[in-house]
Amino acid sequence: MIKFDPNSSKPKYVQLIDGIVDAIDSGDYARGQQLPSINVVANEFGMARMTVTKAYDELKERGLISSHHGKGFYVTSTDTRSNLHLFILMDALTPYKEILLENILEGFNGNVSYNLFFHYHDIKLFETLISDNIGKYNHYIILPHFNISVSKILSKIPKDKLLILDIDVKEFGDEYAILYQNFETNIYEGLEACLEKIKKYNTINLVLSQKSFQYTPQGIIQGFTKFCQDYSINHDIIPDLEEEYDIQQGQAYIVFREFDLIKMINWCKKKSWDFGRDIGVISYDDTPLKEIISEGISVISNDFSLMGKRAAEIIINKEKGRIANAFYFHDRNSL
Repeated sequence: MIKFDPNSSKPKYVQLIDGIVDAIDSGDYARGQQLPSINVVANEFGMARMTVTKAYDELKERGLISSHHGKGFYVTSTDTRSNLHLFILMDALTPYKEILLENILEGFNGNVSYNLFFHYHDIKLFETLISDNIGKYNHYIILPHFNISVSKILSKIPKDKLLILDIDVKEFGDEYAILYQNFETNIYEGLEACLEKIKKYNTINLVLSQKSFQYTPQGIIQGFTKFCQDYSINHDIIPDLEEEYDIQQGQAYIVFREFDLIKMINWCKKKSWDFGRDIGVISYDDTPLKEIISEGISVISNDFSLMGKRAAEIIINKEKGRIANAFYFHDRNSL
């Protein structure tokens, strides 16, 4: 099944790589199928075990094969055109995470394959997905959206193959690659940018949406609270918007879920309230939809397009260190 020409001028390990890739392309090896052991290949083609090991290690780096201790080597991916095979673990697929994913993949110009997983803020699922996929990919992009430490779980991944996105894991040093949102600073400065408009309202409310998969980092709560205290703004933190009476005329709201935003739009229509006059709304994290609904929704947002592009650059250039991603405030008609 693996073709090898002993008279070729190519290095033996390169020939072996090409032979296995050709066998995968021709369908001789399917995903999940076991490859011959290092000893079998070495004996069959008269190679040193170290040569075979070098070839298998390169195929593992490409994400084409994986090793299982005591069981051998197995085909992990049949996408031989890609030199890079990514494991991407997000909390949930939201519109802005789609923007992030799209820009990550565009940053590799198509020379990448990937598998996408979701943990839905379930710490056990998060750990299981990581543990079950160690050694199967040549790079891991993880969005660890938890308000508890996950450094012990993430330490299972070799640091040179790990990129942490969106959340700063403070236990890790600069030998790790971390591209994160500075939630506390971003919401504080975003609210400062619209301070005069916020002062129109008697209260500003932070809506957490605790009954959903939406995750609210502690930094957002801290930054919101600090801003309101520094500028003497009357404020409140609301666990969820459940009924119409949860919104009050003359107040402003910061919402995270688009579902909450749509509920507010519908409730305000019933009451004949206008955004920006009777009630104020800021949505956290931007999407194209927020540019047009209700004549535009004001947003404080991480720049997910930039984060995706930078993520690809960090992996390609093998950058390390802690990098704060850019954010922006867009003042539209809802405040």
